Amino acid sequence: MAANTEDFVIVGVQNSEANEHISKPALSFWQDAWRRLKLNKLAVISLWFLVFILTFAVLSNIFVPQKNANAFNSDKVGVYKNLPPNSGLPIPGWNGKIKAPGDTTVTNVYDSQGVPANEKFILGTDNIGRSVAKRVTVGLRISLLVAIVATLIDLFVGVAYGVFAGWKGGWIDNVMQRIIEILSSIPNLIIVTMLGLLLGGGVLAIILAIAMTGWLGMARQVRNMTLTLKERDYVLAAKSLGESSFKIAIKHLIPNMAGTIIVQIMMTVPTAIMFEAVLSAINLGVKPPTASLGSLISDAQAMLQFYPYQILIPSAVLVLVSLAFILLGDGLRDAFDPRASED
Repeated sequence: MAANTEDFVIVGVQNSEANEHISKPALSFWQDAWRRLKLNKLAVISLWFLVFILTFAVLSNIFVPQKNANAFNSDKVGVYKNLPPNSGLPIPGWNGKIKAPGDTTVTNVYDSQGVPANEKFILGTDNIGRSVAKRVTVGLRISLLVAIVATLIDLFVGVAYGVFAGWKGGWIDNVMQRIIEILSSIPNLIIVTMLGLLLGGGVLAIILAIAMTGWLGMARQVRNMTLTLKERDYVLAAKSLGESSFKIAIKHLIPNMAGTIIVQIMMTVPTAIMFEAVLSAINLGVKPPTASLGSLISDAQAMLQFYPYQILIPSAVLVLVSLAFILLGDGLRDAFDPRASED
């Protein structure tokens, strides 16, 4: 019995050409990663926060030079020392009033110390009258400089070392991995102390100390990726066509592990920032009067009970910057992983 089709109506696609049309546009790897990253609101907020912080750190060289942040008037230390934050507005805790040591009531320190009426310090001053806002700005700049330069050294050394070890394999890879294990067994504190004795401390010693061992994790990650990628068909095809090992590494290996490298960088920067802060806190970091976030925290420890803002402000900046890098790195790790996509 023939089927009666008069009761059925074809809806939707009416021809085979339209049926084969792909409604969703094709995305490249980087476009798809950016699409997934935008779904992570914390990572996006962290990204824009870090863009603002880095831009501020660069432009602050013009408005807040290091010389101005370190300068103070030795004749007026009693007038400007330990002034609390004052925004000029009647905001509790930010109006220039604080309970001074030995007092039982809250007083306006600006009036009691004879500070001119037109002078206000938005984040207060330290124990010799230097602006905390300027010191934190310079400290942020120094900490970011140390962390970013050390991370860039880690990037170039770690990627080159890892690709070479993974590509060569065999006994060369075994020897290079044993070197990494030996370097990993040396505590960073010993390296910093030795470099401090040789170089006299300072920013250069901190950068070298972080870079000398910071590249080890990058080298391990890149070596493992290289061992996997060098067996792929496109790499074998490039070798068959006579491409040199250097060109294969530049054109095929490194671009295909770029996601892993970027995520590793995002995790290395906050580690370097915290490491610099710890070294400065134990007087193995930058030397006075140069300020870093770690040295500001270390200098304010004695004033914690009476002037807590002097240690809370640089600590908050340190935590926020480190947290932003960590959240962005976590978001990038998910964005670069195709298995993280749920749509």
